[in-house]
Amino acid sequence: MPKVFLCCMLIFGMAIVACGEKNDENKQDASSDSAAMAGDAEAILGSWKPVKAELAGKPMPDAAFQSIRLKLDQTNYEAIAGGKPDRGTYVLDATTTPRSMTITGTEGPNLGKSIPAIYELKTDTLRICYNLAGENRPSDFSSIAGTQLLLVTYIRLNESEGD
Repeated sequence: MPKVFLCCMLIFGMAIVACGEKNDENKQDASSDSAAMAGDAEAILGSWKPVKAELAGKPMPDAAFQSIRLKLDQTNYEAIAGGKPDRGTYVLDATTTPRSMTITGTEGPNLGKSIPAIYELKTDTLRICYNLAGENRPSDFSSIAGTQLLLVTYIRLNESEGD
């Protein structure tokens, strides 16, 4: 399994981005931004497994991510791949289009790394496009040859599958 793929599959973490101060005419927008962030922060919690992945424009074989599991709590992530843990935090920002996140590794293969990403959350499906180069945030959900863009689709696991 490519090391860069393993490292990315092992990244994740969480803290809600504050909306910042808005003037009176933007109070309604601030309220809807806060609601979107709170909704995503709650909906993303739980255990996830990857079902599809593409790195640098090439599909990853199913065997590459069969044993990977991702657990998200209120502030942290834990990803296990091949029995090796990766832990850290992530920051969601539901006010951007597309919605964005920043993942920071605190333990394991991504220790000290910051990875910009975008995400899309639809009920029990979570799609994330990571820039493993750690540079600019992806602008859309695509993985392009010659880049370090990783596009992963996860599905939610029920509680008995989460461990």
